[in-house]
Amino acid sequence: MPDAFEHESKHNQLSDINNALSQGMFVHVRNMLHDLSDGDIAYILESSPLKQRQVLWALIDSEFHGDILEELTEDVRYSILHKMPPSMVAEATEGLDTDDLAEVLRTLPNATYQAVLDSLDEQDRHRAEQALAYEEDTAAAIMNTDTVTIRPDVTTEVVMRYLRLRGKLPENTDVLYVVDEKDKLIGTLPLSTLVVTASPTIHVADIMIRDAETIHANMDESDVAQLFERHNWVSAPVIDDEEHLLGRITIDDVVDIIREDAEHSMMSMAGLDDEEDTFAPVIKSTKRRSLWLGINLITALLAALVSSAFEDILGQLAVLAILNTIVPSMGGIAGNQTLTLVIRAMALGHVAPSNVRWLIFKEFTIGLLNGMLWAVLIASVVAVWQQNLLLGGIIAFAMLMNMLAAGIAGVTIPLVLKRLEIDPALAGGVILTTVTDVVGIFAFLGTATWLLS
Repeated sequence: MPDAFEHESKHNQLSDINNALSQGMFVHVRNMLHDLSDGDIAYILESSPLKQRQVLWALIDSEFHGDILEELTEDVRYSILHKMPPSMVAEATEGLDTDDLAEVLRTLPNATYQAVLDSLDEQDRHRAEQALAYEEDTAAAIMNTDTVTIRPDVTTEVVMRYLRLRGKLPENTDVLYVVDEKDKLIGTLPLSTLVVTASPTIHVADIMIRDAETIHANMDESDVAQLFERHNWVSAPVIDDEEHLLGRITIDDVVDIIREDAEHSMMSMAGLDDEEDTFAPVIKSTKRRSLWLGINLITALLAALVSSAFEDILGQLAVLAILNTIVPSMGGIAGNQTLTLVIRAMALGHVAPSNVRWLIFKEFTIGLLNGMLWAVLIASVVAVWQQNLLLGGIIAFAMLMNMLAAGIAGVTIPLVLKRLEIDPALAGGVILTTVTDVVGIFAFLGTATWLLS
């Protein structure tokens, strides 16, 4: 298994570097780091405690700083950058792609950010300000400005001569962009078409693709990733409202977006930032997690408040206290299944106003069928265990009601949160747990109070 071998190799590298550091073999560590790729060094830094990370960073050749910063998560990048003087940050970011430069600058505190901007040369400052003018997480924020443009009235021979004079094309260049005198995009010329075109005198306008797919500058980066996945693009042009060519997005940037979205969904379910530094200082991590724990405490107290309303019946029948955990637990699991599927479908762009009603009906039906199945099963167990058919019927009714509520809540909660511009992955789980706990406890103890007291 390649993944297992890769992880083992990285673990061995980390172990060797840690051992060398502990023995004070700094020159040896510097040589080891020099032989590693940017991604491997980023892994080493992200896997090291803060003090050790600073030592490692000081041992890395400064000429590689920019490429390594690009590979780091936001929190780890910040832990390194906020200790560097602005002039060194400017030097490290020199030559970075526009999108990577903007991402690094966004990590910085305001004072440092302005100082770094002032330290950049005029060309890099212009590129950075241009990229930072767009909102984060939009197509324009992740685009590169390294496009190759040509005019429609030139021949293929002229284009080939121009490319030879350039000497090198930007990475992941699969098409040339055809623009007019105002830099408006009017078409694209695939390199494959250019290479196989027999006649050197044919004009670009005769062989270019006029209805090229474009991406608007303000499009959300997640939507950009979906387009790349759907059309198998290598690159795509980014335009403004007037169809001026602003830059391009390449597949390597999209891969990063897909990975970040996956990490975001996973970490948000636990109330954590997807850029969370595993080796961040204790106080900083404690503060971040306390907020989420506080929210969960409030929801738990709400469920406890509902239970306290039925204190009398719980005191009369101790078995109700035992059975009271079953219904909310089953509803929570069923609801989380629905919630996870819906959040995933929303991330992929599968959920639209036209199919929401069908989706709600589907999950209601699943909740009904699952509720009936597990209601009969738990009713039979309780009736035999407690020799009480009425008690079995009560818990069966509560189970059915909570499974129905879980199915509906699992669909509607992420839709409502999305409309309110709240991240469903971050808040959906807490709200769903509250709904299933409250409905489950109320349905079970409320029905028991009505029929048994």
